[in-house]
Amino acid sequence: MTVYAQATQELHTIRDWLRFAVSQFENSDIFYGHGTDNSYDEAVWLIMSALHLPMETLNNFIDARLTKPERDKLAQFIEQRITKHTPTAYLLKEAWLQGFKFYVDERVLIPRSFIAELLANDLSPWVEFPEMIESAADICTGSGCLGVLLANSFPNAAIDVIDISQDAIDVCNINIAKYGLENQITAIKSDMFSALAGKKYDIIISNPPYVDAPSMAALPAEYQNEPQLALGSGTAGLDHTHTLLREAASYLNDDGLLVVEIGHNREALEAAYPNTMFNWLETSSGNAFVFLLTKEQLI
Repeated sequence: MTVYAQATQELHTIRDWLRFAVSQFENSDIFYGHGTDNSYDEAVWLIMSALHLPMETLNNFIDARLTKPERDKLAQFIEQRITKHTPTAYLLKEAWLQGFKFYVDERVLIPRSFIAELLANDLSPWVEFPEMIESAADICTGSGCLGVLLANSFPNAAIDVIDISQDAIDVCNINIAKYGLENQITAIKSDMFSALAGKKYDIIISNPPYVDAPSMAALPAEYQNEPQLALGSGTAGLDHTHTLLREAASYLNDDGLLVVEIGHNREALEAAYPNTMFNWLETSSGNAFVFLLTKEQLI
């Protein structure tokens, strides 16, 4: 009998399963980084969401006894998390960003973006009057999460979310419908700007693939379980960013803004564009990860 099968027989309360999950995670080589950074928070998230209980109610239900199907489900999830390195977000089919809950599965990257932090402040001070933004686009949107955050920040804007993957577009439409934004957000299958002829936007954001080739080869197993198309961007990790810098101006209205996340590539980017004065935006991890350029700076 495996340790997971034995657990379904011997563990009965949430407290039991929380202790078991933390012990198993601590004794494994799993990698955190898709919503948590430690075994305890990962275990709480997995257990409470799998049981469809709000995270903040843990203390209320800590000694609640679980049904046999619930115990079987938790054992299966914990086993998959450890043996297959399946990210918890994929097991639960959910991810959180700036307090918003999104549907995710293996068709899309698990949402994580510093741009989400910036949208929480409506891109202030670069955008003085959010209600005057009439159009915005998210290039390489993945799950559509940043598109939903754009709609929250700029309620009067018509928003396009763009991705090369039809699988991603299908997930986008799930999240658009989840928030009732079908009249504001349109998901478009396109290789970046290729299907956007004639369109113009006040704001273009992008959290494109930006992992360089050496880093792709060294990714933890959890990241290898994500769509590789959404991670890698050529030898230096800048192929998609080059396209954005080359083409975005043609799709921006006068006074339009381009906001791009580039991972750890600031030094390489500045070396490639020595005459461009990038505006580096402050995030919770510093000012090396997201740049902003106006249309005037792009021309």
